[in-house]
Amino acid sequence: MYRAMTAMAFAGESGFTGPIQLSGDPKGATVLILGAGLAGMCAAYELRKAGYKVQILEYNDRPGGRNWSLYGGDTYTEMGGFTQKVEFDKGLYLNPGPWRLPYHHRAILHYCKVLGVALEPFIQVNAAALLHSTKAFDGKPKAFREVQGDFNGYVAELLAKSTQQGRLDEAVTQEDKELLLAAMREWGALDKNYQYKKGALTSERRGWQSDPGGGLSPAPTPSEPMAMSDLLKSGLWSAIAAGMIYEFQDTIFQPKGGMGMIGKAFGRELDGVIQYGAKVTEIRQDDRGVTATWIDSKTGGAPRQARGDWCICTIPASILSQIPINVGGPMKAAIDAIYYDASIKVGLQFKRRFWEQDEAIYGGISYTDQPNSLIGYPSTDFFSSGKGVLLGAYNFGPSAFEYAAMPPAERVAKTVEYGANIHPQYREEFETGVSVAWHRVPWTMGCAGHWTEELRAEHYDNLCAVDGRILLAGEHASRLPAWQEGAILSSLDAIRRLHQRVMAS
Repeated sequence: MYRAMTAMAFAGESGFTGPIQLSGDPKGATVLILGAGLAGMCAAYELRKAGYKVQILEYNDRPGGRNWSLYGGDTYTEMGGFTQKVEFDKGLYLNPGPWRLPYHHRAILHYCKVLGVALEPFIQVNAAALLHSTKAFDGKPKAFREVQGDFNGYVAELLAKSTQQGRLDEAVTQEDKELLLAAMREWGALDKNYQYKKGALTSERRGWQSDPGGGLSPAPTPSEPMAMSDLLKSGLWSAIAAGMIYEFQDTIFQPKGGMGMIGKAFGRELDGVIQYGAKVTEIRQDDRGVTATWIDSKTGGAPRQARGDWCICTIPASILSQIPINVGGPMKAAIDAIYYDASIKVGLQFKRRFWEQDEAIYGGISYTDQPNSLIGYPSTDFFSSGKGVLLGAYNFGPSAFEYAAMPPAERVAKTVEYGANIHPQYREEFETGVSVAWHRVPWTMGCAGHWTEELRAEHYDNLCAVDGRILLAGEHASRLPAWQEGAILSSLDAIRRLHQRVMAS
């Protein structure tokens, strides 16, 4: 997984080193920005500070783009005409798009601080969360800590045996072997014979059959490790790598009240700059500027136009490829080459927070081989006696297409059915739900731009180049695709190069 993410530039580090400095007087230059997602609003925010006159055209009636939260009372209509009314209780929400902010995504964290967006910890890995396979252990889930403890223990035991048998003589010294054995014993919770067996050591990693108590309560009962063969065949071990991936390593954050708080904060800062409900139908440039033709995204009507000396276009390539635009062949080929991933999210509201009350799961993610793929537990309002919303499904690829082929209500029902195989409480506690199928979202038609090594080698530089008076920005024009950090870094790079052109002219 990590190699694949690295190859597609998913796992790069943020290149943000501090606030951008745009020195020099642009002398009234105007910039037309297409799209009020984070890339577009970041560009408008910084360019306006530098003295540019900016205007944004935005398809939706709100700022943020994929930075979006759905709350009770909201409505959402997807392609095909299905309209969902969100019936979550006050204060509860679903983040249909991004839902976490890694600590090393310095640009997005910078703007959260500047805009006063309060953050709280997001829990990625929870040892009490569950790993589930329909083909293993009679379909009963195992705790993350059990799988991790047993897997580490058996690997440590095998390496210890190999070390003791002298098969590493050519690789390590005798002193190194002794240190390696000590390390394996500590890491894998091995006994004095370097074996991974039922006992206090292993139970301190994988959990006890009955926990330690106080006073005259019975002594704790050690738990029985899974057989190594059963563990390997289950495939559950694949999920324990999640917390090791760079983007998923602690510490991770989320905005209090929903990811959409970032978009709202940018929108407030840019009050009066954004024309909402503007569906761009054509983009034309000449040697003096760029003109965008647009109509009302809900009612249509007569076309209108907006013009700027320069244009930063953050419209997703999945949409931009369908809009007439007079850019050069290399940029147009790049726009047309990018395809967008399918993805589904389903949010489920329950009468009570049974995952906390019954199973002591506070935040984190459970994984399953069912089509819903995972269950995400809220990292906020711990110990609340009220209701709660789980992320009941978050999937990609074929499962996302299969999900999207169903009406929204059926997607929700299926998600409840799958979840009940992990948490039987679903059946009694479920109240309401909402789903977002990203390739049915009319203003993006996909989750995020998907690059292969071959596509990136052929088209990436052309996509990011200055074409006349037009520059592109967004997560698809970054080496951190699918992340908000990529969108902002792309925007900062675009406005830096635009400013250089303006100053040179």
